[in-house]
Amino acid sequence: MAGTKLGGKAAATTNKLKYGADFYAKIGAKGGKIGRTGGFFANRELARSAGAKGGRISRRSSKIN
Repeated sequence: MAGTKLGGKAAATTNKLKYGADFYAKIGAKGGKIGRTGGFFANRELARSAGAKGGRISRRSSKIN
């Protein structure tokens, strides 16, 4: 039953019974606290330049054919 919606619900029920109703909240909080890089927000100028670079690269073809 692994990999199905029904199997996922059964696993969630089992995890909540074994480890408490707040099991998923706890593991989500652990994941959030473990991060140390800060992402793009840590270096705003890098984020700005990367966004500008991505904005200049158009994925649309030109109208001139």
